[in-house]
Amino acid sequence: MAPAKKRNVSLAKTSEQSGKRAKIDINTKVENVLESRKNANDVFDILESLESEKEKDVVNAVNACSKLFSTLLEKKELFLGKLPGEEEALSGGLSADEKYRMFMRHRYNSCVEVLLEHLNHELHSVKESALCCLMKFAAGEGKHPLEDLDWSEHYSFPRELIQAVVDKLLSKTTDNSLLISRFQEFLEMEDVRYYVMSSIREDVGKVMDKNKGALVPVYQNNVFTLMSNISIPNQESELTNFMVKQEAKHEDWKAAKLNEHKRAFERMWLGFLKNKLPSNMYKKILVILHDSILPHMSKPTLMIDFLTAAYEVGGAISLLALNGLFVLIHQHNLDYPDFYKKLYNLLEPSVFHVKYRARFFHLANIFLSSSHLPVYLVAAFAKRLARLALTAPPTALLIVLPFIYNLIRRHPSCRVLIHKPSTEDEPVEDPYLMDEEDPAQCRALESSLWEIKTLQKHYHPDVAKAAMSINTPLSNKEDDISELLEITTYEMMEKDLKQSKIKSVPLEFETATQLLKGGGNVLGQHFCLD
Repeated sequence: MAPAKKRNVSLAKTSEQSGKRAKIDINTKVENVLESRKNANDVFDILESLESEKEKDVVNAVNACSKLFSTLLEKKELFLGKLPGEEEALSGGLSADEKYRMFMRHRYNSCVEVLLEHLNHELHSVKESALCCLMKFAAGEGKHPLEDLDWSEHYSFPRELIQAVVDKLLSKTTDNSLLISRFQEFLEMEDVRYYVMSSIREDVGKVMDKNKGALVPVYQNNVFTLMSNISIPNQESELTNFMVKQEAKHEDWKAAKLNEHKRAFERMWLGFLKNKLPSNMYKKILVILHDSILPHMSKPTLMIDFLTAAYEVGGAISLLALNGLFVLIHQHNLDYPDFYKKLYNLLEPSVFHVKYRARFFHLANIFLSSSHLPVYLVAAFAKRLARLALTAPPTALLIVLPFIYNLIRRHPSCRVLIHKPSTEDEPVEDPYLMDEEDPAQCRALESSLWEIKTLQKHYHPDVAKAAMSINTPLSNKEDDISELLEITTYEMMEKDLKQSKIKSVPLEFETATQLLKGGGNVLGQHFCLD
């Protein structure tokens, strides 16, 4: 076995040495090209290395191309303006300098094409190197434009190159989450972020139209990952980090205006959300909607259609849509008909077991906090929660019972649910209609909260104790349920296990010591007395 190991080590050393030699060779070629135009053809060898099958060779070639073409951009040795075909350039009566610039511009375009293809390479290191190189080229093109751009619209920004990068990041077949997270660094630059948002909107429009609105899960996941990494500053004074600084009229540039950023952000999201989405993506979007999307939109009310549609879906998606609706109702005066009816119907046994239970009860508590709500509506919520409490887990009951008590405190007219006069020893049928979807028709006010009385015999002592509170007049101070929202079964068990053991209870002030020792004499004395 020893000779085999030596052979493996020697092979590894040989490959490492050949890699170093290749790196030295390619760097030498870059220096030669930059040193003299006579060595221009060496660029073909550099571009050929870009398509090598070895990872190290490709990464070295990408770095070499980055150095070569960034330097040529700075020296302005690439042809400017509309580039003629290569054959046309060589056949025309052009100077050697113009032919050289055209030749190098064609090589630059070829390099960009290969790098864009490498964004879909199977190796992440190659993808990452290609992405960083392309963004370096974008910065170079921004400072030294290669095209005659519309000064009033795009100024000197490499919009086409950014669009091409975005198109490759939004792959239809490969999950690019890791590469997109690397791209987040560039999204911190205001102008890059602005043009990326516009590029996403255009790309989504083309792809979804081509697929006639059908689901494209991998593509849509890449789009969501990229969009969720975009955040807009709160004030225009924060727009300071630009990849390309305009020499003139910088303040008039759309990428330098916060309102334009918000408008582009809004169009991007609305363009994405108008299409059919995978069900798991609804949840991802709704989780971040209220604090990462709505605050950065110029007109948040445009999200009404999406939120109301999500609210109608039911289940966990409806629970998550509550956050966004809450923002629109309270901050933007949204009028949502039958909102409380829908909220009432969300109260099902599953609500105690979903991941977003704490968020739901927090928002429900806010929505039901108004003292102007009709009594029948509050009574319906209290009664429905009490009925559901009969089969709820202890962790949920510790939320539900204080929740019901708070409803009664806010609306004293609901105390009739506690002090319901009835004839003792006479069976009474509960008039409450659990299956009725309309809280106005469920007859909650005709019923009582007998369910809480039943819970006073619950197996868990904390629940039984909480249910006992209804036996005494409720105080005016509301219970703080915020600390109970996140409680888990594990925490309840830990609390029970950590409770100190009950100490022995003293039965008498002075411990008896002679009772058994002199028992016979004492009994004898008693008999004698009798």
